[in-house]
This record gives sequence, C-alpha cells and structure tokens, in this order.
Amino acid sequence: MALDGDGAGKPIRVLWLSKGLGPGGAERLLLSFARAGDQRRFAFHAAHLLPGKSQLAEPLRAAGIDVTCLDGPQIADLRWLGRFRSLLLRERIDVVHVHSPLVAAFVRPVVMTVRPRPALVSTAHNMWPSFHVATRALDRLTASLDDHLFSVSEPVHDSLPGRLRVRSEVLVHGVDVNEIEQRRKERDHGRAALGVEGKRVVLAVANLRADKDYPNLFDAAERVLGDHDDVVFLAIGQGQMEAELRTDLARRGLGDRFRMLGYQEDPIRHLVAADVFTLASRHEGLPISLLEALAAGLPAAVTAVGGVPDVITDGVEGRLVPSQDPTALAEAISELLEPETCARMSAAASERARDFGIVRAVERQQAVYEQLAARRG
Repeated sequence: MALDGDGAGKPIRVLWLSKGLGPGGAERLLLSFARAGDQRRFAFHAAHLLPGKSQLAEPLRAAGIDVTCLDGPQIADLRWLGRFRSLLLRERIDVVHVHSPLVAAFVRPVVMTVRPRPALVSTAHNMWPSFHVATRALDRLTASLDDHLFSVSEPVHDSLPGRLRVRSEVLVHGVDVNEIEQRRKERDHGRAALGVEGKRVVLAVANLRADKDYPNLFDAAERVLGDHDDVVFLAIGQGQMEAELRTDLARRGLGDRFRMLGYQEDPIRHLVAADVFTLASRHEGLPISLLEALAAGLPAAVTAVGGVPDVITDGVEGRLVPSQDPTALAEAISELLEPETCARMSAAASERARDFGIVRAVERQQAVYEQLAARRG
C-alpha cells in the first residue's frame, strides 16, 4: 500500500505493458498473475499496442483488470507513445512493468518525462540472441533506465549482455497448478468433444512462428504416424505463418491425423484430453505451455533449448532432444506413447509441476512493486 496525502492507504497502481494481448505465453502469464495477485494492495492495469491481438483482453477484465489498447498497429508509428504518456498521467501510475524488449526501449525515455516518475520494471521472456539486431541495440541503449529487471529462466539470464546480466534477477514464472490438476476430471468430455476416443493424442501448444519450427514437428509426426495407427496429433496456435504451414501440412497428406486447431481460448481443455505434449522449438525462454502440460500430467517430448532443460529432466518427466532433429523427436514421442513409460512419466510430470506454482512468482513481483513504489515516495 502507498500512502496518500492524509496518510491513508491506497493501492499501488501498476501498469503492465505488452505488444499485444494475444494467446502467447507471456500474455497468459499476465492473466495468471491477475487471478493470483492481491487486488486490495495493487490496482493493476494492462495496456497493449496491437488492436489485432486482444484475445486476452476480456478474460483480464473479467479478472478485475482495466485494459487499454494504445492502438499502435505498428510500433514505429510513434503516436501511441503520446497515448501511453497520457495514460500514465491520467491513472497516476506508480510502477510500469514492460513485457516486450522493443516496446520497453521506446517507453523508457517517455517515462522519464513524467513527474512524479513511475518506477520501471521489465521482464526478459526470451533468449537475447533470438531478438532482432535492432531490438537488441535499442534495448541495450535504454535498459539502464530500468529500476528492476527480471529474467524468466537461468538460460535467459545468461544470454543477456554483461551489463544487463549483472542487474537481472532470475524469477521462474509459473501456472495455477491446482486449477489445472482439478480440470483433469474433464478428460473424457474433452476427448469426446475432439472426437479422439480410442486414440492416443500428441498435443503441441505453440504459436505459428518460425522459432516454433512446425515443419520439423510435421517431419516427426510423419514418422510417428507411419508406425502408429491409433495416434492423432493436435496443434494449438495462431500466427502469420498459418497459411504457409497449412499448405505444407496438406502437401504431406496426413489428413485429420494432424489437426491444426488454431487459436483456442481454453488450451487447458485440450491439454487434459491429451496423452503426450511436444514442442519442436528452436528458441525458448520458459514455455508456459510446457508448465501447463506438466500440471495436466503429460510427459513431454521437447527440444532442449532455452529454459526447457531447467524444467524437464531427460528420462524422468519426458525426453529432451536436439532442435532441428525430426528423427530424434519422433523417437522420443514414440517412446512416451508406450503405456508403461507414459504412466511413469505422467506421475513424474505431476510431481515436477508442483515446483512451478504461480504464487511464489506473484509474491516476489509484488514485493518488488512495493519496494519501488516506496522508494518513489
């Protein structure tokens, strides 16, 4: 709590800022935080630039969060910065927490013009080399203006340039493990809705971007489906590569044995209906979909990139394979489909998920917000 002029307590006003509010992992973290955060001590407000990526806006509002679209269809159209500054003044924001390195690079100088100045926090969600060279340059130039920097995993922290690395705090984010575990009872209903009764389901949850390497996943799926008649692959995600990837998939002739489901408002419903989780990514920070899969009790066949090896122990909760190796990925998926292996690793996945509850991360971020607001005075 902050104190107003009469000494009475008032909530600390925190603005979360992201490029979009689409169904990506970083955006879903905001929704988990909203549901677990202390809205008596904090007044949370979410702002985003891209009007076309707003799927999570209504769920955030339902969780009690004010949401503003700054209407920046292109980040380079800097008129959105004026709307951002007006929002800071109108809402009397105490702490700005940015979840995109490029957006952060633009807003840091603007925050410096506001009096009293809001505190600045940013979170690095992905490996530094995965960002565009211009993004890295701008972020490096302005990052010293941050009051606090989080990294979502040790590999993300270690990938930062030296000056940023020494200032970064590793905070492993999480998911609402208890809620996801409770939803396992929906498994039969979910499988019936998908029409996969009597099938073994391999599920990928990843947006349709180059770094998620869907062509590699398609290659692995062809190998698995050639050996198993009762297996179905499902993929949840959206993105600019959708048309290209659907054309590639159609060319392979897998029919409805590999189904791209597009955006799904409730991916947990599909996770609890699946048997194995997979990712073919070339880069990852800390994939939230993987943490959700563990909580749903799914063994995981995933590429050993970014923070993934910090989550999965090879041979315990799943299998780790090199990126861009479809043969290794196919072998890992086939191994996890074996009933005894699947049952053993499913139990281990459920146990491992307990290490990634959202509460600890929420409490730490809220403590930082309070410290910075107090320093701001």
